[in-house]
Amino acid sequence: MDYDIWVSGYTDPFTGELRDLGVKDGIITYNGRFYDGVKHTVRAKETVTAAGRLVLPGLVESHIHLDKAFLTQRMSREADSLSDAIGMTAALKKDYTFEDIMRRSVAVIERSMQAGVTHLRCQVEVDPIIGLLSMEAALQLKELYRSLMTIQLVVFPQEGIFQQEGTEELMRQAVAMGADAIGGIPYNDTDAREHLEWIFKLAEETGLPVDLHVDFSDDPSHRTIVDIADLTIAYGLQGRVTVAHLTSLGSMESDDARVIASKMAAAGIHVITLPATDLYLNGRGDSYKPRRGLTPVRLLLEEGVNVCFGSNNIRNAFTPFGKGDPLDIALLLGQTAYMGTRADAVLLLEMCTTRAARALNLEYGALACGSAADFLLTGASDICDLIYDRTPERIVWKNGLRTAETALNKFVISPEPIVRRA
Repeated sequence: MDYDIWVSGYTDPFTGELRDLGVKDGIITYNGRFYDGVKHTVRAKETVTAAGRLVLPGLVESHIHLDKAFLTQRMSREADSLSDAIGMTAALKKDYTFEDIMRRSVAVIERSMQAGVTHLRCQVEVDPIIGLLSMEAALQLKELYRSLMTIQLVVFPQEGIFQQEGTEELMRQAVAMGADAIGGIPYNDTDAREHLEWIFKLAEETGLPVDLHVDFSDDPSHRTIVDIADLTIAYGLQGRVTVAHLTSLGSMESDDARVIASKMAAAGIHVITLPATDLYLNGRGDSYKPRRGLTPVRLLLEEGVNVCFGSNNIRNAFTPFGKGDPLDIALLLGQTAYMGTRADAVLLLEMCTTRAARALNLEYGALACGSAADFLLTGASDICDLIYDRTPERIVWKNGLRTAETALNKFVISPEPIVRRA
């Protein structure tokens, strides 16, 4: 058989096996036996000798805010709490323009693409402050990058729904424009239950999945997740509801947390932990033995909940660091959630590939024959080295098209990136 791309002798990061990979017309058509030294005729337009280096499925950025990235230079000071970060960002939002949102969003997308991200879900803010400006920019970005990255858009009411008059109609308009999921933030509204019920009714009307920011605090009495589990089952949305943060669960007694985690597993709720933000903003009120401020990842996994992770924010009041590389978040989570074994390294990779794809309801074959040829060749030959070093050498393909290539001595990101036209 003729191939467009043939990758010879790569290491499967999940199994450690040496394999070959063949691509034709943007589809993986072979992924199997390594033919080194075996008589085997392969004709390919492009042959890549992997020499035992790891090939990964395209990385999945499951939760990111493009429209408020790179705002630190506009801030007069650092935020000292979650509410402070929300207020500071709302004030800055008044000066957004379409061009400004596009420029900052493109900077994140380009960096993420260099890192190997082929699928990305972004939270798109919709409220009376900026109207539908972010949604208009996000839709253009989704079209602009359609051949380079799969982008999902979550309509997100950052300022609440009922405490900002007009948000309900704006949400409906944004959904009609082409949203992929309906977002919510019950802890930043006048009534959390009313907020949730409105979101779930809209999901029922539109057939879209739900993606919520929830229980982002150190307070163990914050248990909105229980209402979410009940509503998920009541509306028949098992497997189609994702929650992010969920940090209050980490402050509960383990027995209480396990009961809730079991309830979540029964409802098929996915969890996205956001350690770069959660570690930075949580635990600030503790003068003694400050809490880590994470959702209890290991406990959730033990109870059968699908857990993945995301970057959340890049250089703003919520998270003043980050460069859009999921492997940076993998290392951070590994260090702070006690995930240091080789099996944990595999699990961390799953959390930004297969597990993240499941949470986002993606068509994602993870290098399976018949699936889209979304993958990256890395400079690492071992799964632990990949996670611990965040190996910078990467060649990235999306639908069989080479979209990015980086080496250690030329990893340069322009401050004013050139927009690639699809």
